[in-house]
Amino acid sequence: MAASNVTVDLKILSFNMHGFFQGCPVIDDMITQFNIDIFLLQEHGLTPANLHKFDEHFTNYFSFGCSAMSNTVESGMLRGRPFGGVICLIKKDLRKITRTIHCSDRYSIVKVGDCIFSNVYLPCVGSVNRQLVCEEVLAEIDAWCQRYPSIHPSIY
Repeated sequence: MAASNVTVDLKILSFNMHGFFQGCPVIDDMITQFNIDIFLLQEHGLTPANLHKFDEHFTNYFSFGCSAMSNTVESGMLRGRPFGGVICLIKKDLRKITRTIHCSDRYSIVKVGDCIFSNVYLPCVGSVNRQLVCEEVLAEIDAWCQRYPSIHPSIY
């Protein structure tokens, strides 16, 4: 990544957490062992009211993301296992060169320096309307890329 004529090597990790409390120990280990700069995390399973737990637990990072459980929580008492959600954890020293582009329950787009990252959580095999959901998510990401020509990939 180059910003202001300075080149910086970034360490980036994409990880399916399978729930916040299950994934945190792995992320802690990755920070200790590899000093990761940017985490692209999927399936944290936190409600909107609990997203602050990322900033509280990972104090050297700031977070950008959302919960997939907004509609579930708004419709009444939570039943069953928490699910979904995407979030990016980015080292605080990169905040000045970070720009958030968009976030939804299945993907987020963030720009760090001159690099664009899309964190995507697609449904697994056997999910209802899987192909339709995948097509919609990819079309939405492409639409965002069209709005921001500087982030539109030249090769698909």
